[in-house]
Amino acid sequence: MIATVTAVSSNDEYSFTKPNRDSITLLSGLGVKGDVHAGVTVKHRSRVAQDPTQPNLRQVHLIHEELFDEVGGNGFQVAAGELGENITTRGIDLLGLPTGALLRIGGEAVVEVTGLRNPCAQIDNFQRGLLKQVVGRGEDGRVAYRAGVMGVVKAGGVVRPGDGIAVELPAGPQRPLERV
Repeated sequence: MIATVTAVSSNDEYSFTKPNRDSITLLSGLGVKGDVHAGVTVKHRSRVAQDPTQPNLRQVHLIHEELFDEVGGNGFQVAAGELGENITTRGIDLLGLPTGALLRIGGEAVVEVTGLRNPCAQIDNFQRGLLKQVVGRGEDGRVAYRAGVMGVVKAGGVVRPGDGIAVELPAGPQRPLERV
């Protein structure tokens, strides 16, 4: 299966969900043009409260559409943008990527994967019980985050549903993703 973008979403106000768009524009070093989480420094409210000068490692949120299929089998209905992601994908193991992997999306955009999304209780406000579906324990007993990955924009460009995604792995030893 070829990895593709199935939906793109953005919101210029703080809201858990993000409306789907025909396209989004990624801006190098900033994130999604017009999105509330775009910027050089952190924009996530809880992280701003801790230290507003931290670098923004969460400029772009990507989530795999296969997760929606999986939680749907457990009685939850989730559609693209409803978990706050900017780019919804299909056919790529986002959670299995190493830190620093580059995602070449469409003709120009490049996103560097920085880590796993650390989902919060807002997911249960969206649908009670959904948080337990996206955070659990792996076979090794460690916490397993499954609500997508975060990244920074290395090269800007327009991203649309239907765009292909190519993965470029970093050189040297691969470091597994950790929450950011």
